[in-house]
Amino acid sequence: ARTCNLVSKLRSAHKGKLLCVVGVGLGTTYYVTGEAATLSNFSNTHQVHTERLFSPKNLAELEHIVSEAHRNKTKLRPVGSGLSPNGVGFCEEGMVSLINLNSLISVDLETNQVTVQSGIRVSDLVQKLKPFGLTLQNFASIAEQQMGGITQVSAHGTGASIPPIDEQVLSMKIVTPAKGTLEVSKKENPELFSVIQAGVGAFGVVAELTLQCVPDHTLVERTVSLTHNEIRQHHERLLKENQHVKYLWIPYTDSVIVVTCNPLDKEGYTPGFPVEKIYSDDEKLSEARSLLKSLSDDPESYINQFSFTQLRDELLYINPLDTEHIISVNRAEANFWKKSSGERSDLSDKILGFDCGGEQRVMEVSFPSGTQTNPSGDDLNYTFDLLSIIERERIPAPSPLEQRWTSRSSALLSPAHSLNEEQLFSWLGIIMYLPPEEVNPELRKAVSSRFDQYTETCKKELWGKYNARVHWAKIEPNPCACKTTRELRSQYDMKKVLQVKNELDPHRVLNNHVVDFLNE
Repeated sequence: ARTCNLVSKLRSAHKGKLLCVVGVGLGTTYYVTGEAATLSNFSNTHQVHTERLFSPKNLAELEHIVSEAHRNKTKLRPVGSGLSPNGVGFCEEGMVSLINLNSLISVDLETNQVTVQSGIRVSDLVQKLKPFGLTLQNFASIAEQQMGGITQVSAHGTGASIPPIDEQVLSMKIVTPAKGTLEVSKKENPELFSVIQAGVGAFGVVAELTLQCVPDHTLVERTVSLTHNEIRQHHERLLKENQHVKYLWIPYTDSVIVVTCNPLDKEGYTPGFPVEKIYSDDEKLSEARSLLKSLSDDPESYINQFSFTQLRDELLYINPLDTEHIISVNRAEANFWKKSSGERSDLSDKILGFDCGGEQRVMEVSFPSGTQTNPSGDDLNYTFDLLSIIERERIPAPSPLEQRWTSRSSALLSPAHSLNEEQLFSWLGIIMYLPPEEVNPELRKAVSSRFDQYTETCKKELWGKYNARVHWAKIEPNPCACKTTRELRSQYDMKKVLQVKNELDPHRVLNNHVVDFLNE
């Protein structure tokens, strides 16, 4: 058996040092018959020992693997880059990685449409598109996902008029257990396509995708720190007048970090500009460094080499469950961002990413917030309710509460699904950072347990009130499987979904702990 732990920091991934995303690090060995492997996701929160890990090197091998799983009624889950916080691609009985199916197949410069194998990583695709002057419409926080994975879970970037990434898919080639390889498009097979467009890998293994791209472009990013009252005053304009906007809320403070991004030829709207003073990196990091120096025996030269996210990780590891300590760290973060107000410009793929920090527990929900022309204000209401809950319960909630927006998705299983093309959705995530397993395993378990309580409080007090749906890569099924099934089935059009499931995967070979709600 091969052991493969994803314990490297995300920042290592950006330097080409991601140690072992599922498939990456397995060399050039192809597992056509399958080989046992032990895997963990990026944050090392989910592990699996799978009996068979397949890595087909062409479509014919993939078709054979899926057909055999159907014939033998053995489980087989498609897995992407192994980044999902909930291990959505994990299965003990069998898994298939498309890491070897990673080519850019064709480019149509008249329509800006490209066809790719679904195992290609977002970052690699972006580089391959540059000679053609094209890029993706939007990006999630990180770019190490495979295109098959990022679209199947309806991942998203931000922008009130920009849909989740699955809406960039125009057609797909999907290898199904019962019906073999199908070519399905939004134009020719709209009903079937709407079910499998963001199908969480539950209807077949997506082998190829045709994507709608856009011309490569430069974005101007502006970052500013606003107060809660300023957010209330400027919120609607911020949503309507910026191509991309996100908020980073800092619990126990009055600070909201607003990040807007617009093309060079679009002015956009960001209150508080122009910035009067530009601070040096040392000035930006001064409060966080001073706090760590007061709590740590590490030499100053060691501390001074850290980026802000590294400083935050180190500070949080000291006492992650002490609310007063978390408040002091959050205040240092608010100070850092206030001094980081400013402007930068670069190509969109360089601007729209985000350093998420170290190993973590996260939960993110999507909920309707009116329409693009008439926002309801529920996005702010949800967040202010959440901040009140955090303070009332004295939750040791670190920063940030990341809030983003998208337009709707036509995919039936997208958390942002709506029939209303004008529908606006807000996405809001909560987070706790995990101490390294090798340093303090008991504290790590305690933080994870506290995060479960944090999530449960949000679920009881907010999710039903605001009609929230959980991001597919972040949903953690209830220990009571029947309860999870009831909850998920109440949120989606199960008649159409189960009809397609019964046709394409009647033996449920593609199911696992996340998609077992598709059992009858």
